[in-house]
Amino acid sequence: MKKWFISVLLTAGFSVNCCTASAQWLELQQLALDIQKLGQMKSILQEMYQGYQILTGGYNTIKDLAQRNFNLHNTFLTGLLSVSPAVRNYVRVADIIQAQSTLITEYKKAQQRFAQSGAFSATEMGYIGTVYANLVNKSLDNLDELLLVLTGNSLRMSDAERLVSIDRIYTDMESKVNFLRRFNGQAAALGSQRQLLLQENTTLKGLFGQ
Repeated sequence: MKKWFISVLLTAGFSVNCCTASAQWLELQQLALDIQKLGQMKSILQEMYQGYQILTGGYNTIKDLAQRNFNLHNTFLTGLLSVSPAVRNYVRVADIIQAQSTLITEYKKAQQRFAQSGAFSATEMGYIGTVYANLVNKSLDNLDELLLVLTGNSLRMSDAERLVSIDRIYTDMESKVNFLRRFNGQAAALGSQRQLLLQENTTLKGLFGQ
């Protein structure tokens, strides 16, 4: 009986030990799996972090390039808004102003001379005045355009483009002065012809006692 009891105890103890060892072995296996999973997660996180760094680096690179490109264009466009001394001091600028002054001076003298000659009717003098007014108004448009070309922060133009515009304005202004002189010449010739005819008529009347 005593031997049986001891045998039972040994068997029970062995069973307990076996169960304990089995449980510990399962725990070790689970721990190993957990460690393996943790390593995999670390690897995944490391790859994600590297991808984030690449993405961030690429974004920053693109951002920097875009910023430099914007700064370059902004500097260029800002430069176009400023007017260099070479443009402001261009000889044609003074020529345009002088041409406009000449146009006004010559039309005023001619208008006064035609009015005093008595060779033109009131209707004709009105027409002559309209021609002069149109010329002056168009010359003022030329000066307004010139002012825009010479004023910074008004037009986005390079120096070369501004010089081309100034040359065009000068040519247009010169054509107005030339037209005025041709018009005045033709009107003066007509006035002289009429005055000559008037003198001849007066002479004839004197000869015939009329």
